[in-house]
Amino acid sequence: MTLKEAQNLVDEWIKTTGVRYFNELTNTAILMEEVGEVARIMARKYGEQSFKKSDEAVNLPDEMADVLFVLICLANQTGIDLTEALQKNLEKKSVRDAKRHWDNEKLR
Repeated sequence: MTLKEAQNLVDEWIKTTGVRYFNELTNTAILMEEVGEVARIMARKYGEQSFKKSDEAVNLPDEMADVLFVLICLANQTGIDLTEALQKNLEKKSVRDAKRHWDNEKLR
């Protein structure tokens, strides 16, 4: 699935199942909540925190998909083509960081 296809799929789902988009501010808050859920899993699975009994059913792929879904909602609402945005972002990083990471001793 391409990013454009994902944006179209989410838009169709919102219009047929979700009724309408939440407003942009609400979706921004939801995005932060979903990112927090990913962070919680990462801290427990890859960091020093331990899982609690209530964490037994955590599903990292599903939580990451929640983040992507809400990000796509926000892109759709604000007229952002994520394919174009990602391409431009990678071009910017390629120029800005052309040597930066290779010169970083911490990465070797």
